[in-house]
Amino acid sequence: MPSRSLPGGGDLPEAVTIGVSITVPEPYGSAIQDARDGHGDPLARSIPTHVTLLPPTEVPCERLPDIEKHLSAVAAEHAVFPMLLQGSGTFRPVSPVVFIRVEEGAQECRVLEAAVRSGPLARELAFPYHPHVTVAHGLPDEVLDAAYEKARTFHAAFDVLGFCLSRFDADEVWRPWRGYLFGQG
Repeated sequence: MPSRSLPGGGDLPEAVTIGVSITVPEPYGSAIQDARDGHGDPLARSIPTHVTLLPPTEVPCERLPDIEKHLSAVAAEHAVFPMLLQGSGTFRPVSPVVFIRVEEGAQECRVLEAAVRSGPLARELAFPYHPHVTVAHGLPDEVLDAAYEKARTFHAAFDVLGFCLSRFDADEVWRPWRGYLFGQG
């Protein structure tokens, strides 16, 4: 199999772990990442601030051209929409996660997630899809409680222009790979 090059150099292995998400823009993305880091979340700097559309998914690299075509088609069929991130939520006791709620744009995220997670990216989920932005994960209860309280006053409003295909690298850092703007093929 001929190898494909990664953006910035390097060759792809036989399989790669990808994810698809809406990037939370600046200054909000850094503010949430700083808060996550301040809570002692070891993943804070290895995951850009985002709303997940496709969770980590391992795919054979030979399928990447079909996946990229699929994501281009999904983006072309959707339009820019407003998003409001406001207040806190949690998945406890099921999962030790505290998040910022998607107050506006949640329905658009659900429609987009279903479109992304179809065709070559069809897969089952461990939990029902719930759009959110993680601020603390896998930390002691008292830290999760503090993160929940701090996130209660968070407020960010912005337009979602598209989504991003990211890859999980060998250094266990998620990196943006390719962006897809809405309304473009």
